[in-house]
Order: sequence, then structure tokens, then C-alpha cells
Amino acid sequence: MSLIRKAKKLRVLFVAPEAAPFIKVGGLGEVFRALPKSLRALGCDARVIIPRYAAIPAEKFPMDVLIAGLSVSSGPAGKEIICNIKQHIDADGTPTYFLENQEYYEQRGSVYGYDDDAARWALLARGTLEFVRRNEDWRPDVIVGADWQGGLLPDLIKTTYKDDPVLSKIATVFSIHNLYFQGMFNHRFVNDMDFDDGKSPIPDITDPNLLKKTNFMRRGIRYADAINTVSPTYAKEITTPDYGELMDNILSERRSRLFGILNGIDYNYCNPQTNPNVVHKYSAKDLSNRAKNKAVLQEKFNLEKDPTMPVIGIVSRLNDQKGFDLLVDMLEPLLANCRFQLVVVGTGESKFLSFFTEIDKKYPQVATHLSFDADLPHVVYAGADIILIPSKFEPCGLTQMEAMRYGALPLVRKTGGLADSVENYNPATQTGTGFVFEKFDKYEFFVAIVRALENYKYPGAWEKTQKRAMSQNFSWDESAQKYFDLFKKAIGFKQEVKQEDNQ
Repeated sequence: MSLIRKAKKLRVLFVAPEAAPFIKVGGLGEVFRALPKSLRALGCDARVIIPRYAAIPAEKFPMDVLIAGLSVSSGPAGKEIICNIKQHIDADGTPTYFLENQEYYEQRGSVYGYDDDAARWALLARGTLEFVRRNEDWRPDVIVGADWQGGLLPDLIKTTYKDDPVLSKIATVFSIHNLYFQGMFNHRFVNDMDFDDGKSPIPDITDPNLLKKTNFMRRGIRYADAINTVSPTYAKEITTPDYGELMDNILSERRSRLFGILNGIDYNYCNPQTNPNVVHKYSAKDLSNRAKNKAVLQEKFNLEKDPTMPVIGIVSRLNDQKGFDLLVDMLEPLLANCRFQLVVVGTGESKFLSFFTEIDKKYPQVATHLSFDADLPHVVYAGADIILIPSKFEPCGLTQMEAMRYGALPLVRKTGGLADSVENYNPATQTGTGFVFEKFDKYEFFVAIVRALENYKYPGAWEKTQKRAMSQNFSWDESAQKYFDLFKKAIGFKQEVKQEDNQ
């Protein structure tokens, strides 16, 4: 009688500064809720560890102490930092882990924005690895470090723990969500004395050099077994000087280990048939109710109720990256010469907040809500006809995917994830899911807006384009399968290096 051995599940540990539903500041938090969940649906044992922040409500997310008094070294200085590991068991039985330390996490009111943030993320990396060493019941095959905050994980495993019998066997993936942020300094203004090539030992958590000079992003790129970005086009762009943020050389050197996987969105929540913020439900099969949601949007923002009026929406952080410099000189000429209403929802840099505030006062066809709101974006997506996303660069972007899910056509610049997710509308062939312009140029942007407004005058073709956009599949299921394959590649890369070292 032969025994059939059951294949072992792939075990993956995501290390992140935030993860919904526990705590979420931006899109990163949503990724580390949705991606592990989709991976588990594929049979991967995917888990997450984040810091135990005071803002995480204990009554909503009860936790048990898994390891008390975990001793974590501060680094070369050898200071002992005592932490706890807590866990919360999800409804499906999956644990989420929390690194607890009062000084660095629990006594802080926010996730980000402290002068010693670098020390906090260094502690998360070191604490996670000590936890994995101690936790004999479950150990990952792959550890994923997220963005610059997770950049020390591959470095520590390849250097400090290179001879450790547990950690030296674990493959690492470094996930780049935005290359622009690399540490606690402006990487564009670093003198030769302070430049971190990533090869020197990691400074101690208490060392000022960790805060002022250590480039976490470079170290993650240099030492990870595999690297991914959040869209295929962005993975190519960052190997060039225009988008590489001074990392293009090392990224080009590691091109064979660099992969781009488009982020997904939550199709259960971003659903015009079920979302609680959509007053009149509709679907891609029947858009008849969608016009009623335009009336809801116009009423909510005190705009004239007119079903024939094209409504352009902006749902975004209002900053330079998102490309709103292009609007500053040309929005007033557009408003003076074209028939449309503009709704702006978001917050950001003061110069843009001031600009949109003044435009709102001056033009009755403009309305703004310049503060964070989790619900209003869905009202805008369900009622607007066009969503503007003129980004200077965009690693992935979720707004265009969410807008298409609701039938609001995105008008985007051809960069990063925007290029990967929006197909330019072609009236001759009746193809496309939005409107795309290439150069970061206000006149090209102007022409793209005029083109979209002209095409809006043909309701039959417009509705067909809406239905194509709504039929796109940007769920996490497809992306999760690509991540699953990437993790297997990372393990293979790790084994190749070990074999070379043994020869």
C-alpha cells in the first residue's frame, strides 16, 4: 500500500506598517487586508504582522499574548528591547500578529509622522525575525517586506542572520508601492558623506545615522530574493532615470528579479448593486438607474440638477504626484468655454486646497469637499461621468479601477498602473475603457478633457464604453495568483543562491 503525501501549503508572512481592518491610513492598509485573504482562497497560508498601535480597538479586535517578553536586539549597540507578540484570530481561524512595545508604538497617536519612524520600522523588522525564530508552531517559507518600512528585512536575513538555522532558509520578497519614499530624508539631496550604498552594517536603532542616512528602500532592493512593484509598467519605468528616483542603476542590475503585479480592488465593496453609499442600485447589464445617482450627487454638492450636464469628478490626494499642477492654468479656461460640472473630493497640499477653494467660490458649477471622507468617493463614482487622474507618476492607482467599476470613465495619463488598467477610447473601432493622454503637458490634458466632453454627446456609444469599463476584472483573485507564482520564484531564487554558495 502506497502512502500519498499531502502537499504542504505555501506559508507567507507579510510585514507591514498598517493593515485593514485593524488600522488603515491609505491604500497600503487595504492591500494587506485583501491580498492575504485572496491568497488564502488559493490555498496559501498567508498571515500578517503589524505593530500593536494604541488606536487598534481591543474590544473590537480581542488579542491573546502569544509570546511575552520577546527580547529584540537594537543592533550593534546590543541594547535589549522587550516586546510582546499578540495575536487576533479572524472569523476564518487565521491569526494576525502584532508586535507590542509601549515606547515605539502604543504611546503614539498615529501610525506615521514621527522623527524616529526609522527606528520604529527597524524594530518591526528585528522583532518580526526574532518572533519567527521563537515561534516553532508556524514559520513562513517567504517573508514579504512592504515599501521602505520593510526594507531592512531582506538585509537582516542576508547579513545578520545569514548563518541562523531558521531564518537563513526563508526567502524574501521586497514589495515597492512607491519608490519616491526611501527613508527619513530626501534621497535627492544626499551628499557623498551621507550616501548609503546599502552594503555597510545596519546602524543601531538608537543611532542617529539610522534616521538621517539609512536608505531602507535601497537595502530592500539590494538584498531581496525577488522584488515586485504594483504594476507591470511601473516595474519597467523605475529602471529608467526619469522614474527611477536615483535607484534606476541598481534596479536595472536586478532586472531579472524585478516583477510587476497590478493591485486589485475589493469587488464586494466597490459594487454599485450593493454598496450602501449608492442610493439607486444598478449594474453593467442595466444602467437605467445610474442617472438618478447623478441627481443625488448634484443635490449633495448643491449643483444644478441637470441630467444632460456632464459631471467630472476628482477623487484624490491633492499633491504634485497626482498631476494637479496641470489644472492650475487651464481649469478656468475650460470652465469658461466648456459645459460641465466639477466635483472635487480629497485633501492634500495647501497650494491645491487654496486653488480649489477659490475656484469653488468663483464658479457655481464647481463644488468641493476638501477633507477626508470614506463614503463620498462612492457617491462620486456612482454619479459622475468622468474621473480625472492626470498623475505625474502612478505606481498602480486604485481610483481608476474603482471608477470603472461604477461606470465613471477615467481620464488618465499613460503612466504606471494607469497605463496597465485603462485602454484609450477609439470611436472608430468602439473599443476602450477611458481616455488616455501621454505627455505630462497641460495642453495634452486640455485636449483630452475636451475629447471626453465631445464624446459624451453620443449617449449610445458612451453607455457601451461604460459597460466595457464595468466589465473589466480588477479583482484581487487574478493578482493573488500572480503573487502566489512570485513567491514560488523567490523560493527558487533563494535555493539557487544557496547552491552557488555551496559550490
